[in-house]
Amino acid sequence: MPAPVSSTVISTASSDEKLERLKELGLDHGINYASESFVERTRELTDGHGADVVLDSVGGQNLVDSIGALAYRGTLVSVGVSSRAGSSVEAQALWAQNNTLRGVFLGGAMLTELPRIHAMIADLLDRVARGELRVEVDRTFPLAEAAAAHAYIESRQAFGRVVMTP
Repeated sequence: MPAPVSSTVISTASSDEKLERLKELGLDHGINYASESFVERTRELTDGHGADVVLDSVGGQNLVDSIGALAYRGTLVSVGVSSRAGSSVEAQALWAQNNTLRGVFLGGAMLTELPRIHAMIADLLDRVARGELRVEVDRTFPLAEAAAAHAYIESRQAFGRVVMTP
């Protein structure tokens, strides 16, 4: 039987306060990207190895920079573009370390794999209802204050979900 795999969770955030809050969710090491290079710090924290998996929801230059944080044969998963900027990823940057870039878009999967996605979402909702998964809700806004909710999200102050209610 193979030995259990241990994993270290490293995350970035724009403030030390957010990184502190992430500790209760399982964070091992936090990197404040506003004050230090997440690529260099990731290399330091992994003794030069790099991260086996990098999950990027920012896009733009952040996606390009994330390649430098990857381990040999690492995987970079792009799940969004909160920066609203395009990325110019040079494939050769991935080849040197035999890295993989994978895009994940739930909307596209719903178009081609609806039964699987429907079952997956139903399972996740059931797990939330049973208390097995926790959804971090930062703030709730009435629907009439949708503009304020969007402004709050764009201010990058939110920690978790922002919910609008009727």
